[in-house]
Amino acid sequence: MSEPVVDAPRRGVGRWAAVVAASVAVIAVAGVAFAFGRLSTLGEETPANASAEAGFARDMQVHHQQGVELAMIVRDATDDPDVRLLAYDIATAQAQQSGQMYGWLAEWGLPQAGPEPSMTWMTRPAPDGGGHDGHDSSDDGAAHVPGEPMPGLATPEEVAELRGLEGVEAERRFLELMITHHQGAVEMADAVLDRSTYPVVVSLADAIVRSQQAEIELMETMLAERS
Repeated sequence: MSEPVVDAPRRGVGRWAAVVAASVAVIAVAGVAFAFGRLSTLGEETPANASAEAGFARDMQVHHQQGVELAMIVRDATDDPDVRLLAYDIATAQAQQSGQMYGWLAEWGLPQAGPEPSMTWMTRPAPDGGGHDGHDSSDDGAAHVPGEPMPGLATPEEVAELRGLEGVEAERRFLELMITHHQGAVEMADAVLDRSTYPVVVSLADAIVRSQQAEIELMETMLAERS
């Protein structure tokens, strides 16, 4: 899925192989999760409008939309092949996942806009032991306030700052913002894993945690190289 770069120096071939594999894997898992979810949830109750599943689908779409925006900004601001490849992978993976979550809500007969402020579902206590095979998380929702910015989102000022940068400065700022952005997405995915056993949701949330943690490690290395 990665855009080819012609006649450009390549750094860290091994680490890029890992990132490409993670990106391909998350799309494959998402596709399998969608198909599996349609079959495995035939006997399960459809998520309610104020459920954790619906809240996650809505909020993560918004979160991913900003991820795509940041990635496209840096692709226009640098000629570095590694950063451009990473940005392309992030944009395509997160756009695909956003479309999948949009489809969930449509299939469940729920509106794309929720009846409650964003992150309300994250402030509700998780069932005892968590929802995903005893998934253990210390997040009880106390750190979140409904309607406030979601974890890891860049502020409008930070997005505007990135738009004004070029070259290595843009690369560094993008990596800083996207590391924080990914950490927030992992927190949200962990939160729904604590609150849901709905197979299609659990499958995608698991894929988000794995792929974005791998990308965080890569971006920390890339940022260190540019410091």
